Amino acid sequence: MAFNHSEAGLVARVSQLSKSYGEGTSRVTALDGVSIGIRQGEFTAIMGPSGSGKSTLMHIMAGLDSPTSGQVWLGNTDITHLGDSELTVLRRRRIGFVFQSFNLVPTLDVSGNIHLPFELDGRQPNTTERGWITELIDSLGLGNRLSHRPHQLSGGQQQRVAIARALATRPDLVFADEPTGNLDSRTGREVLSLLAAASSGYGQSIAMVTHDPIAASFADRILFLADGKVVEERERSTPEEISSFMLGMEQTA
Repeated sequence: MAFNHSEAGLVARVSQLSKSYGEGTSRVTALDGVSIGIRQGEFTAIMGPSGSGKSTLMHIMAGLDSPTSGQVWLGNTDITHLGDSELTVLRRRRIGFVFQSFNLVPTLDVSGNIHLPFELDGRQPNTTERGWITELIDSLGLGNRLSHRPHQLSGGQQQRVAIARALATRPDLVFADEPTGNLDSRTGREVLSLLAAASSGYGQSIAMVTHDPIAASFADRILFLADGKVVEERERSTPEEISSFMLGMEQTA
């Protein structure tokens, strides 16, 4: 039965999600009965130490990996058992991605990279979408860079292009995987401010995987994972509060 997520204000949800790799004595449990929801228009950080399961959780929620058990929804769509071709279309049309390594196409200029989701979908942006892309380009300060290739841009500029590409189709949800991992601290803060502004200003739902307390402090809500389980959920917190909680987690582990 379909769950009405719009009523619940959830843009994505997992229920009793588990993921294991390997068999017998070499079996590793990456996720162990996780149930969470990502709220509409909210910037959510998913935090945890290395090996906590946060990247596995993101990959399953984005339809890049499948669970061992449990269910996964994007909006009202149960994606748990969708085939590869259906998942590909769903990711293209309803999910945006921002990666640590930018993942821009080196042979395309900035404009080509931003329009790539439409090219892959075999269509041109409509009038409303063209207006939105222009607004994104202006707000991200990319107007004088549209004919540049990625190698002609700084790391911060490349990540701005990746954010514009992720937001161009107005996706249900943007996943950001350690988006400041390859940036210096000042540029990283600028990128995090842009993501936060996309959430607060445009109502964009964002789920960011990070191990960085400063990055997580930009989020409206923080989910903490340890050993494949959700151990804590907090509203907006300072880097110091997050660091203190993470240290406590590691000491009791």
